This record gives sequence, structure tokens and C-alpha cells, in this order.
Amino acid sequence: MFKKLFTFALFSLFITFSFAQQNSDEQYRKPLVEVLRDLEQRYGITIKYDEAQVRDKYLNYAMWRFRSDVDETLRNVLAPLDLKVNKEGDKKYKLKPYEYYRWEVKDGWDYLDQLATQYQDIASWEKRKAAIRPELFTALKLSPLPAKPASKPIFTEKRNFDGYSVQNFALEILPGVYLNGSMYKPAKAKGKSALVLSPDGHWGDHRYRKDAQIRCAMLAKMGAVAVSYDLFAWGESLLQFKSEDHRKSLAMTVQTLGAIRLLDYMLAEQAIDAARVAICGGSGGGSHAVLMTALDDRITLSIPVVSLSSYFYGGCPCESGLPIHASGGGTNNVELAAFAAPRPQLVISDGKDWTAHMPEHDFGYLQKIYGYYGKSMDVANVHLPNDGHDFGYSKRKPVYDFVARYFNLNNKTLKNQAGEYDESGCTIEKKEALYTFGANGENLPANALHGYENLEKLFQN
Repeated sequence: MFKKLFTFALFSLFITFSFAQQNSDEQYRKPLVEVLRDLEQRYGITIKYDEAQVRDKYLNYAMWRFRSDVDETLRNVLAPLDLKVNKEGDKKYKLKPYEYYRWEVKDGWDYLDQLATQYQDIASWEKRKAAIRPELFTALKLSPLPAKPASKPIFTEKRNFDGYSVQNFALEILPGVYLNGSMYKPAKAKGKSALVLSPDGHWGDHRYRKDAQIRCAMLAKMGAVAVSYDLFAWGESLLQFKSEDHRKSLAMTVQTLGAIRLLDYMLAEQAIDAARVAICGGSGGGSHAVLMTALDDRITLSIPVVSLSSYFYGGCPCESGLPIHASGGGTNNVELAAFAAPRPQLVISDGKDWTAHMPEHDFGYLQKIYGYYGKSMDVANVHLPNDGHDFGYSKRKPVYDFVARYFNLNNKTLKNQAGEYDESGCTIEKKEALYTFGANGENLPANALHGYENLEKLFQN
């Protein structure tokens, strides 16, 4: 009898405590929109936000999170809800989702410095690389690499222009999964040609953009074969997948495998010089270029454009959707970029995105790693402090110069008397002309795989 009474008493106490705790939580629980109003009133600030960002969001014990410092208070209040604010002026803020892939500048620098304590010379650096690289393949679900389809690439008819030609292609990289792109070739090649892989970034119109076409055409006019190709679920890949699939983790896997398969095919061609193989991409294409150079020693020159930073890990799952940055006990994009050493590397940065501080810290780190090989002059940084996040002429010019210098290409005939490149001889095609499978996908192969769920099945074994 006593045991039953004791058990009942404990149960009653638990119910009472839970009810009191619930009431306490409810008492101190406030809608986020009210908390933001309190913040604005107390600190004399303005916080911009969309209604959808605050709808149905609540914060427990909100008032206990307030401090005398407004920035500390904002962090305390918003972090539990995976939100943050960006400062847009004096006492003006804008509410944003918390970007875990974007660190504070000093945090990124400190972490890179911490990573650098693990190596002091070539031997210790090569040991570090050897530990990270296989883990990258594992994180990418590419260890071992899937079997290569036996099919031959699909090509459209060649189109001839002033000093170069263009031919679209589709390469089967997994059963029913195709990589699409366009090959820009010099009209008159003497001997074997250099190869420049040109993955597209996250700008609109993909590889069909005017600046993307110009860059590849100019490289071809200089004597290189430039291959512009789609990232996953962009461009013609949308015939097989939805645009939202690009923001799923396997985007990173398929993009990487696509570039590996593209290298396999191009380097099997007798017309390509295996000693002169570059990769050059901007934004998300720059992140892809860094990763590919870290993974594949067949790439002998790399140019990441407006992408590289120690405090930014890539805001798209195609850049950070798989745990590549956990490899080797933890790494970041600048350490991965250092894998290029001693191969020539040009880093192009600007003043209006996450590459704004490249010359202040990260570039010095890269020079140090290249110095282990006595090649510190083979890594370069062109910083454009007044530029923004694009692939305009100010970025293309150093690309042309760097590739011409290291691959011994003829760029002199493409410059005017002022030393500027004349890009007017490049033909800008309508994007339909750059399709391999037709304007409406009418030439898509019968075995083409459709849907992300079917792609996932290829990686379940």
C-alpha cells in the first residue's frame, strides 16, 4: 500500500512540475516579431525582414538574452532560431537565415593558421595531402569510382567562326546520366593543343551567357581547346532533373564525376597535350575548380575566380553539401586550393564578396605552401577591390594572360595597341545553338535517367 502511495505521489509531483514548467515556458515565450520590435525600441535600431521569415517563430526566455551590446544581443536572440542579421548601415540591420558556411573573417583566418601548424615542409605537407585526398573521394561517394559507361560521346555538327569552331557534346557519365557542354577549338591547331576545362558558376543563363562564350572563344583563338560544361541540374541537365535538385547533396558527386569522366575522354584524344591541362571557373565553378585540382593531378594549372576564401565554404550544396571539409580531421577551401602546389595557380578576387580579404591573409598562406617547393612565384593573386561578383573583362584579362604565359599560347594577335584584348571577333550564339539534345530535348537518348530519386538508386549499392 505504501509503495502504491509513494508511486502516486511521485507521479503527481512530476505532473505538477511539468505543468508549472510548461506555464513558465509559456510565460516567457514570445513571438519573434515582438522580440524584434523590442530590440528596435530598446537599441534604437531598424531591422528589415520579410513576414515569412518571422511567421510562427517563437523564442523562449527572450528578455534574458538581452545584453548591453546590441550585436551580442542580436546573436543571443537569433542563433537559436538559425537566423542572423547583416549590418547595412548605421543602426540598420537585415534579417537573414544563419549561414553556417559563412564564418567571420578572423575565425576563418584563425582556423587556417591552426591547420597550418600540421606541416612545416614538403614532407609534412605531402603527408597531410595523402591523409585528406582519399577521404575526399569517400565523402563524395566516389570511392571506388562507379563503372564507366561504354557509350561514345554524342556530338552536334561543328560551327565555324573567326579563328575557332564550336561543337556541342553529351557524355554519359553514369547509366543514363549525361554531362552536356560545348567544345571550343582553334581553327588552325599546330601540334597538340592545351586543354582548359570551363565549369560554369551560379550566374543566370549558365554556359550560354555572353561572358562564358567569349572566354572560351578567346582561349580557342589563342590555341587551346576550351570545354564549357554544365553543372548538375543546370543547363541541359534540366532535361533529366529539376532545378531544385542542384541544391541536393548528390549535385557535388555528379559534378565531380562529370569532370573526371570529361578528363578521361579529352586526355584520350591524341590532339590534347596532357602536360597543359587547366581548369578555370567562377563562383560555384571556382569551388568546383579547387576541388577538382585537389583530387586530380592531371590538372596542371588552376584558376578559381571570385570563389576562394578561408571563411566561406560555399553557399550551395554543390559546394558543401557533402562532408568534404571534414576530411583529414577538418579542412577548408584554401587548404584544398593549396593542393595545387607546385602547379601554377591564379586566384582572382574582388572587393564585394567573400574574397574581399584574399590579399591580407589567405594568399600569404598559399605562397608559403608553394614556397615549400621553391615555386612561390607560380601562385598569383589578382585582386580587384572595386569589382563585384562576376566574370567580366577585368577577370577574363588576367585569365588570358596567365594561361598564355604558362601554356605558351599566342595572345599577341588578340591585343590592340593599348595592350587590351579585342573580344569583338567572338560570335555570341543564341543559347538554343548550344544545345546538344535540341531546343525541346527531342534528341535526348532513350536510356536517359529522369528524377533525383532514380539517381539516388545508382549510389545505394
